[in-house]
Amino acid sequence: MAIDEMEKKLRPPEIELKPYPPKVITLASGEKMVVREARREEVGVLLGTVAPLIGVAADFYDIVAARMYSEILGWYRYRVANEFVLVGAINGVIAGIVTSRHVDDKLGMSLHTLTIKRGLRVGAQLFAAKIEHHIDILGEDEVWIVAESPNGFKRWMIEYQLEDRSHLYPQVRHELGGVPTYVLTRKLWNDVKAVKCTGTRPVSEEDLKSAEKLIMPSEYPQIPGFKR
Repeated sequence: MAIDEMEKKLRPPEIELKPYPPKVITLASGEKMVVREARREEVGVLLGTVAPLIGVAADFYDIVAARMYSEILGWYRYRVANEFVLVGAINGVIAGIVTSRHVDDKLGMSLHTLTIKRGLRVGAQLFAAKIEHHIDILGEDEVWIVAESPNGFKRWMIEYQLEDRSHLYPQVRHELGGVPTYVLTRKLWNDVKAVKCTGTRPVSEEDLKSAEKLIMPSEYPQIPGFKR
């Protein structure tokens, strides 16, 4: 696609990121979830999955979904530098999505985690996958993280025993705003990843094929307050 001169000026500079190698996780239900990077041409199914949750106030799905929608759209439109999107799919159906951004060689900026299929720690697995991408694959030293829901705070800040840097505000401030900033350092990650980061590689051709075409969920049964 030809890009005109004005569009070139609008796009942020991007670093070519190492790709995230797909993996497969066997969930507690026995189902296999393939975790892989989403592609820009899949933006329609990603936005279609997120959009119905913008009106769900329970568990702060509304703000997380609204912000993730804009992050995915900004990624698609080349308005966010160095963003990546990972998706977890069970037989192709999207079970969860995470968004994040590579800032530089030392720093990553965790954006959002959205769980569609609840009760199987899908969100926790995908969060660990994006930290794996930040630190183990992209080589960053630390990832800045904020929580916008009590569930998120329990899952990330408490379970990971993240380093609280909120007292350094505004010198240390996550780009999502003024929510207190916590940090997952390489040392903290190395201490927990054997437990938090599961899955196997390489992924079989059969499992990769099952996640080749992403499918929007037809229902959101575990999400409280959801009405189509």
